[in-house]
Amino acid sequence: MLKFTAEHEWLKIDGDIATVGITTHAAEQLGDLVFVELPAVGGTHEKGGDAATVESVKAASDVYCPLDGEIVEVNQAIVDDPSLVNSDPQGAGWFFKLKLANKADADALLDEAAYKELVG
Repeated sequence: MLKFTAEHEWLKIDGDIATVGITTHAAEQLGDLVFVELPAVGGTHEKGGDAATVESVKAASDVYCPLDGEIVEVNQAIVDDPSLVNSDPQGAGWFFKLKLANKADADALLDEAAYKELVG
C-alpha cells in the first residue's frame, strides 16, 4: 500500500512496517542533495516530528515522521551518496523504515491520486 503526506513524504506499507522517503516532487523542488542526516535506529518518533534532514545546494529541509512509530532501519546508502534521493526518490532513495504504532493511522494519509491533485 502506497500513501503520501501533504509534507511530501511517501510510505510503502507492508504489514506494520512502512518504508519512508520523500516524493519525486519534493526531490525536484529541493534540487541536488549534498547531505542527508537520518534518525537513529531504535528511536521512536511521533507523527509530524522531525525525523531526518536533507540539504541541497538550494536549502536545508526537514523530513517529518509521517506516523507514530519506531525506526527499525535506515538507508545508509543515501548518507554515503545523497544523489540517490534525486535519481530514485521513491525507490533506492528511501530514508528509513518505521514500525508503525498503529497501522490504522495510515488510512488518514493521502492516496496517490489525492497527492497528485495536491501538487498538481
